[in-house]
Amino acid sequence: MGKALAAASPAARQTFDRADAALGTPISTLCFEGPLEELTLTTNTQPALVTVSAAIVAALRERWPDLPPPAFAAGHSLGEYSALCAAGALELEAAVRLCRLRGAAMQEAVAPGEGGMAAVMGMDTAGVEALCAEAAQGDVLSPANYNSPGQIVIAGHARAVERARELGNARGGKLTVLKVSAPFHCALMRPAAERLAAELAAAAVKALAFPVIANVDAEPNVDPARVPGLLTRQIDGPVQWMKTVERLAAEGVTLALELGPGKVLSGLCKRIDRRIKVLNVNDAESIEKVPAFLQGEA
Repeated sequence: MGKALAAASPAARQTFDRADAALGTPISTLCFEGPLEELTLTTNTQPALVTVSAAIVAALRERWPDLPPPAFAAGHSLGEYSALCAAGALELEAAVRLCRLRGAAMQEAVAPGEGGMAAVMGMDTAGVEALCAEAAQGDVLSPANYNSPGQIVIAGHARAVERARELGNARGGKLTVLKVSAPFHCALMRPAAERLAAELAAAAVKALAFPVIANVDAEPNVDPARVPGLLTRQIDGPVQWMKTVERLAAEGVTLALELGPGKVLSGLCKRIDRRIKVLNVNDAESIEKVPAFLQGEA
């Protein structure tokens, strides 16, 4: 993850070096070489993904220094930190340290096996919310990621997730229990939010070069003073990704770059609003395509 880009771009390599120094451990080695079981521990995954995204942004700006700034940035869950880095609100060093703490706090908030998550397909928002209310039975269960029409992730106590799976599948939905290390973006994450709140409040947040749409309310934000609170609320609140993309479309956005490993957000965007065309940018080859894409030639 990111190895070829670091070899091709001095700016990307420098980004990995900065992250290594900030964390006091070679996160770059984990990204480039693994082992996978260590990279996928959430305390490593979170700073690793932010580092890779920041490296892609650095390589893009190095290759095309005259590109105009974006009208908006947005990120799904952890990606909000990457978006804030791109906007200049968070220095990379602060972001990776915060994300390592975020990962540890989220992992430790709930005992192993106590929480769970499931992807719900084929049910609308109202139906999923009603399903959660019925299946909770005094436990925590709620929508965690409003990803796209017909795809919502729920989170809470594992027994409540299982009840929802049985009820939802019996009603024509398709619920798949996810292999996750913790039930993210639900009330069970409140201890993690409380633990991270003080660290976020103490973080140096600079002026944003362009608006970043927050996960919790899908509203563009340019106020640095609001960033710590928005990131705190994000931990135990649902990710409003559908509303985020809908807001971008309403603001007139027609072209977007997905900067990071994978193509998940591109797929979600197609399901939400096909008027927005997305280019995945994660290596030197895709970086070469950016100017033509932004000029409508690709």
